[in-house]
Amino acid sequence: MVEQLFGSKTRVKLLSLFFNNPGRPFYVREITRKIDEQINSVRRELANLLSIGLISSEGSNNRLYYEVNPKYEYYEQLRSIFTAMPVKSADPVIKETREEDQIIKRLRSTGSVQFAFLSGSFTNDHRTNIDIFVVGDVNKARLAKVVAELEKEMNRELNYSALTPEEYQYRLSLNDRFVTNVLEAKKIVVIDGQQEKPLAHSDVTFGEYIGIRSRQHLGRGRD
Repeated sequence: MVEQLFGSKTRVKLLSLFFNNPGRPFYVREITRKIDEQINSVRRELANLLSIGLISSEGSNNRLYYEVNPKYEYYEQLRSIFTAMPVKSADPVIKETREEDQIIKRLRSTGSVQFAFLSGSFTNDHRTNIDIFVVGDVNKARLAKVVAELEKEMNRELNYSALTPEEYQYRLSLNDRFVTNVLEAKKIVVIDGQQEKPLAHSDVTFGEYIGIRSRQHLGRGRD
């Protein structure tokens, strides 16, 4: 049904990937792996979407990254279509395009997560080398396993930092440089315990979450 509406299976998968992960840039070969389509077909559809302004592109580290353009005229209408697709009835590959849903589920399995966001390589922001930032009382071994699984699937190393609520608040009170730098970078908030639903795809300014309580585990030696 959706393929008939949009005229191409590859296009539907691309739109699902972009609209279910706004703020998340992808490079071509990463896209082909995620949607399981031929690279020539992906390049052709990316060119079409670029020509109408639905997506934007930016070069970084000898790669061209693509992401959905939130200023596109029909952005909200299209996003409502692809985010409202029932997961049970969706194509298995389309399910996999909901990357954040998968990450949220895995992070929640590590313990009581109050606040978590994606940054660094997920947002193509080089102001921080932290890719996953977590605040909560989590099982350190389980979190390390979750990150290792994501690394294998994404075929790249991921740096992560996990602070207990008490440690997070303490570092905020000291204007800790590490925490300040991480919070100032572009981020995709996937879990916010102060909201009824996950607060996604927003930039959070330093100090906004000072009310969260805290202890610490730092992944990849990042502190």
